[in-house]
Amino acid sequence: MIVNPQLFNYRLITGSLIVTIAVISILSFTSYQSIQARQQFLEQERKLVEIELSQMIKRYDEVSSNNNLLTSQLEQAKEEAINALNSLEMAQNELAKVPEIKRQVSVLRTKNNALVEAANSADLKNVELEKEKTEMYAELQMERDINSSLTAENKLLTETLKKASILSANSFNAKALNKVLGKTVVTAKASKTESIEVSFTIAENAFAQKGEKDIYIQILTPENNVFADKGAVNFGESSLIYSTKKVVAYNNGILDVSININAEEDDQPLIAGNYHISVFHNDKKLGSTQLQLD
Repeated sequence: MIVNPQLFNYRLITGSLIVTIAVISILSFTSYQSIQARQQFLEQERKLVEIELSQMIKRYDEVSSNNNLLTSQLEQAKEEAINALNSLEMAQNELAKVPEIKRQVSVLRTKNNALVEAANSADLKNVELEKEKTEMYAELQMERDINSSLTAENKLLTETLKKASILSANSFNAKALNKVLGKTVVTAKASKTESIEVSFTIAENAFAQKGEKDIYIQILTPENNVFADKGAVNFGESSLIYSTKKVVAYNNGILDVSININAEEDDQPLIAGNYHISVFHNDKKLGSTQLQLD
């Protein structure tokens, strides 16, 4: 059988072309499938990164701090995350940029974790400090209340002791005296009275201060004049016109006191009537009595 060389060559070339086209088609299909798979992978990556960035931004919004520097860093990190999200949204048609954006997000993730942890730590510390501050304030307020109570008690005690230390007297008595043949006798006649004797007893008081005490006697005549007027003594805003003054030594025990007040020339002769006699320790009235003269 005779084979035509040209026909043979033609068939060989045609077969080779068919094989080549088949190979190219297979490779093209495989390449297309690979590209499609990569596109799908990158799209999934883009969506995951988009979700992570959205959560990261939300997390920044939920974090607060009283530290100005930390707040500034949080705001800057949030701005970077927003910019990365915007770039990711613009890369929907350029998925090749996704890996680069993903690397940026990895850096942002590290920064996000560090800043949030620092903010939470600062907030926890602030909570602890606020708790300590509240506890300290409560303790301080308690101490103030205790001090205020003690001050009030001390004040009350001081006032009580002050009141308790005030002298008191009893058994007040007065009698008119004159001399007959050189002997002092009691009289009821105003015209014969030369002096008036006032006696009383200062009571026992363990809280009173020991020492010398100024005792003043004031005798008012029926005409409301001061008998044996010795002038006035001042006690701050008050004053007392007195008939006589006597200094007695007081030792916290019972003390009987007797004071004789001689009539002045201007007082004699005394007029009949009721004489009001008051006894004072400084400006405090210890008691009084009356003397009726005919």
